[in-house]
Amino acid sequence: MGYWGYYVVGRSARPLGECAALAGARDELALLERRPDGWQVWECPSKATEEAKDVGNMNALAAETGAPALFGYVMGSDCVVVEAAAPESGAWTTCLARAAMAGYLAADELTVEDYFLEPRDAAERAVAWAAEAGRRARSAALLDVLRADPEPSAEQLFFRFLDRLGVLPQ
Repeated sequence: MGYWGYYVVGRSARPLGECAALAGARDELALLERRPDGWQVWECPSKATEEAKDVGNMNALAAETGAPALFGYVMGSDCVVVEAAAPESGAWTTCLARAAMAGYLAADELTVEDYFLEPRDAAERAVAWAAEAGRRARSAALLDVLRADPEPSAEQLFFRFLDRLGVLPQ
């Protein structure tokens, strides 16, 4: 069984774990890495047997920090729910590893189209998110990740997505 849990990504001069928008998960959040220009990646692990934790509200986090924010909920290292928000361009939701996500949703007789933007639409929203963050992202590069299989894991696919958004590691 693979990894289950949230990654919280945002930019702030202070630790994201101190933000009021994430207060409900404060005791479970841990700083995973700092990236240039104040970007931070925090982690909140969970278990497959638990309901998804309420780590907070990404819209509130974007408003509080004045910068784009992104949550990635990894499900068993198979797929990732990506929720993003920015103060000006608003919120959007998509997923990584659509085929695996379809398997999780099928149990409830739902489809990925019921919940998530299509890859092309998600890539366009991601380019706008990156631009608002002062980054340059290419739609085609994001589309490659949005259509990719989770090899070797959904976590690595998520971090590849961050890199393509321009939220690069040091």
